[in-house]
Amino acid sequence: MSSDLPPNRLHITGLVLAGGQGRRMGGLDKGLQTRDGRPLARHAAERLAPQVGALAVNANRHLDAYAAWGWPVWPDELPEGVPPHPGPLAGWLTGLRRCTTPWLLTVPCDTPAFPLDLAERLAAALQADDAELAVAATPDPAAADDALYHQPVFCLARRELAGPLAQALAGGERRVMRWAASRRLAIVRFDDVAAFDNLNTLADLHGPD
Repeated sequence: MSSDLPPNRLHITGLVLAGGQGRRMGGLDKGLQTRDGRPLARHAAERLAPQVGALAVNANRHLDAYAAWGWPVWPDELPEGVPPHPGPLAGWLTGLRRCTTPWLLTVPCDTPAFPLDLAERLAAALQADDAELAVAATPDPAAADDALYHQPVFCLARRELAGPLAQALAGGERRVMRWAASRRLAIVRFDDVAAFDNLNTLADLHGPD
C-alpha cells in the first residue's frame, strides 16, 4: 500500500466536467441547463464540494457564468495537435495538470445525485488495491449475470497520470475506460444504479412534452 494514497478529502481536488458540446441537448451548454431551479453543473459542484479539499469546474463556454459561482473554471488544455473537444479525457488532463493536490476526482455535470460517499469509497479502493486510479461501476441491468456497467467519468486519479494521459491523447486515444484500464485500476461497485442516472437530453431534464 502506497503511503501517499489519500487518507482524507484534503488530498483531493474535485472537478466537475462541463466542457462538452452538448450534442444530445441540441448544442446547448449542458452544465447551465436547470434542474429544480439550479444549473446541472452547480448541483454536481455543491454535491462534490463537501467530499473534497478543493473544487473546480471544467468548461469551455460561458466561462463567466460558471465563474460567478465562486470556484475556479478550467478550460480544456490539450496537447499540441489534438483537435478541440476530444471528450472527457480532455477534462481529466486539464484537471490533472492544474490541480495542486495529489489526487483528482472527476464527476460529470449531468448526474446530480451521485453518491455522497463517492470520494471516500474510491479512496478506500485505491488504498486496498495500491492503484493509480479508481472508477465507479454499477450493476448492469441489461446483463443476465452479475456483470458491472463501468461509470469511468467518476474517477479518482493520481496527479502524476497527467503525462501518460497527454501522450495517450496525442496518440489518438479518446475512450475513457480503455485508457483507464491501461493503468493500475480499481473498480468500485455501487449498488444504487439510480444515483448514476444522467440527464443527457432535454427530455431527460424536463420530461417528455
